[in-house]
Amino acid sequence: MYKLNFSRSLYLIFALMLLISSCGTRRVSGYSESKAAKAADVLAEVKSKALYRFIIDWTGVRYKLGGLDKRGIDCSGFALLLNKEIYGIDLPRRSVEQAAVIKQKNTAQLKEGDLVFFSFGGNTIDHVGVYLNHGFFVHASTTRGVIIDDLNLPAYQRVLIKGGPIQN
Repeated sequence: MYKLNFSRSLYLIFALMLLISSCGTRRVSGYSESKAAKAADVLAEVKSKALYRFIIDWTGVRYKLGGLDKRGIDCSGFALLLNKEIYGIDLPRRSVEQAAVIKQKNTAQLKEGDLVFFSFGGNTIDHVGVYLNHGFFVHASTTRGVIIDDLNLPAYQRVLIKGGPIQN
């Protein structure tokens, strides 16, 4: 009788644990919650494999004003090197000059490789990034180096000036 009760108790405990654990499962959404996971999701959907490799290769390189190599790079230098290596397009060196060579379009219509421009210090364009997908872009941040960021964050929306492809 003791063996039967022990087996039955063990079975009931197992069934109860299964029931409790199934109630606590997390629903999986289309995109992950953390910033790093979202950036990884966005990067995984980049259409150009050369662009994907370029971003992987440069992610984390520190910011350096005027820099153009892995020891440090600024935003316009990053956009210049990316466009030269991936698309074979020569860009001016400064972000304000780069902004003059794009065909502006609605930011809701941006496509992979389009440039996005910002003005953090007033009315003059002083920052540039490269649009990826799902509202994310890659750029050389002054505080975090080369990184993928969410264009829809209020900090970027307030200072976003324009975006679009480079004119032919």
